[in-house]
Formats: sequence, structure tokens, C-alpha cells
Amino acid sequence: MHFVWAFIIGGAICVIGQLMFDVVKLTPAHTMAALVVTGAIVDGVGLYEPLVDFAGAGATVPITSFGNALVHGALTEYYRDGWIGVITGIFDLTSAGISAAIIFSFLAALVVRPKG
Repeated sequence: MHFVWAFIIGGAICVIGQLMFDVVKLTPAHTMAALVVTGAIVDGVGLYEPLVDFAGAGATVPITSFGNALVHGALTEYYRDGWIGVITGIFDLTSAGISAAIIFSFLAALVVRPKG
């Protein structure tokens, strides 16, 4: 049953993103930013961790989990180290993903020739 809920919750997040493209006519950048900010706000009010516990990968794979990781890391480090922890905590949980995005983007740029 855990897999079913992961599929439903993850699919619902993706459907919301697709509706933002198709119905609201947001650009991909605006849609991505809105989903990241939504994930950050949901974590800020303390509802994202229960969602992760309930849906597992259905809540941790979509882009909303990046906003969750930003806020979760910042708040965790804030409680441990004070205000400086807000800055360091953001990078604590997300540095691997950011580094991977930079490295793979660079590698893709070496292989693919853009048209233009």
C-alpha cells in the first residue's frame, strides 16, 4: 500500500505542475519556482515531514522536496547554531543535488550542440 500512496501523492504533485503549464500558462521557470516555494512553505509550517512519512518517495522525488530540503536544513541549523545556521543549513542538505546538477549540465553541454 505504501507504493500506491507514493504513486498517488507524487502523481498529484506532478499533475499540479502540469496544470500550471497547461491551464495557468506559466513558464517552466515560474512553475518550478512555484513548486519549490510551495514545498518550502509546507515544510515551514511543519506539514512536509508527515507527508514524507506517509508517501515516501512520492513526496521526496518531485521538485517540491527541494524547497523542503532548503527550509528543513535552514531550520535545523538555526536551532543548533543560531542565525548563521540559516545560511549553512541550506547548503548542508542540498549541496549534493546542486553539485550533481552543475556537473551533469556541464557534461551535457560538452556532448550536445545547441541550435541557435
